[in-house]
Amino acid sequence: MSPRPLVLVTVGTDFHPFRRLAAWADRIAERHPGIDVLVQHGSAPPPRHARGRAYLDHAELRAAMEQAAAVVCHGGPATITEARRAGRLPIVVPRDPRRGEHVDDHQLRFVARMSAEGLVHACDGEEELRAAVDKALTSPADFRAEPPAAGAGPRDAAERAGRLIDTLVATRRPAPPPATAPAPAAPAGRRPDVTVVIPTRDRPRLLRDALDSVWAQDYPGGVHCLVVHDQCAPDPSLAARGGSPPRSTSVLVNARTPGLAGARNTGLLAAATELVAFCDDDDLWLPGKLRRQVGVLAADPDAQLVCCGIRIRYGDTTAERSLDTAQVTLAELLRSRLTELHPSTFLLRTSAVRGGVGLVAEDIPGSYAEDYEFLLRAARQAPVRNVPEIGVQVRWHARSYFSGRWETVSGALRWLLDRHPELRLQRRGLARVTGQIAFAEAARGERREALRWVGRTLRTRPAEARAHLALAVLCGLSPDAVLRALHRRGRGV
Repeated sequence: MSPRPLVLVTVGTDFHPFRRLAAWADRIAERHPGIDVLVQHGSAPPPRHARGRAYLDHAELRAAMEQAAAVVCHGGPATITEARRAGRLPIVVPRDPRRGEHVDDHQLRFVARMSAEGLVHACDGEEELRAAVDKALTSPADFRAEPPAAGAGPRDAAERAGRLIDTLVATRRPAPPPATAPAPAAPAGRRPDVTVVIPTRDRPRLLRDALDSVWAQDYPGGVHCLVVHDQCAPDPSLAARGGSPPRSTSVLVNARTPGLAGARNTGLLAAATELVAFCDDDDLWLPGKLRRQVGVLAADPDAQLVCCGIRIRYGDTTAERSLDTAQVTLAELLRSRLTELHPSTFLLRTSAVRGGVGLVAEDIPGSYAEDYEFLLRAARQAPVRNVPEIGVQVRWHARSYFSGRWETVSGALRWLLDRHPELRLQRRGLARVTGQIAFAEAARGERREALRWVGRTLRTRPAEARAHLALAVLCGLSPDAVLRALHRRGRGV
């Protein structure tokens, strides 16, 4: 007895539910019991008649595409590229922002361009989708695609598709200024007030240095510092500080989840200004930082979050990290953490926090990597803007808050993989995170677990250095020695 033909339907990993496509696929399965319909439904409700999986890892997705008689997908360039690499002409239903399926219409325009070039079979409605699936089952040759030529690897194909989609999306907003141009100053008549949220815990001297650096900014608008004491007694004397141009300080106690994320959110929810910034209590803002960043937001109404470069001080060594670009996309953040985008450089619109981006995640274990997770959500809404100049001095300490808490680090990174399955679409980014987990497990002496994550990392990307460092730690190398060597170069694991 021959197996039932497989129809694969994948909605991708975006957090917006794609209920429409999932429901259409389920009705195809209901009406055609002789077809095996597998639906990767993401955040949409699971199907009742088809087989359902919330997410498929890369290996599972590729295997299903190669087996499927028809591949139906959303309009994401990575998924379309993967289907064509598997030799399938994908049947594509783009997400529509008017139905709450995406943040913008880039999939609609991307799919229109790909359809015009004959690279996808685009569908707009349920009847059209059903007809396309029927045709793929009865005339399979019409839904075959030539795989890329030898040498055109998955990374090259994904980057080409990513560049095309970035080009299409960029037409919706003004082009950013060149990276080499100085950041614009805020218009003379538009100087919005800024709230600076400074979480602190038992570091009074460092805290006062951080406050002084904020107060010394040459920004002519109002600046209000919210010092949020986390798991420590508040210092009411800080509230007496004031100055001109308008400068003031308030003292709060973190009444939310204990930890950095809860403290940041306490400040975010208390902020009454148009703009809000972060500064850690052991970091220093350098002259001109705030003025240049406000200028970026003033010049681009679509921008929501702007960062800048950092100078890292570790013991007697200094390293400068700055990106030579005016904006950073979600795809770039999935590939790399980009530690240049440090939370003490964040300046964002309060409306973004209360809108699509949301608060800092308080359920991430130990608040580890909460800043990176926040960046991923922000970049889903709009590219993160960047001032390609050093604006913050970051002080790393010989024994950082997380350096000895490897179990927390491992748990937080696993949480990150579960919460952001789109990391699986970028092999370099996935290997980076799994390699970090491998190193953390090796550092805490969990040999079997460390080897499991090393294996997963090397299968994803054999050149990932973190897996090899984890193996070195398992062979006796001190994890603290590794961290010290990396920190002296302004790097981390």
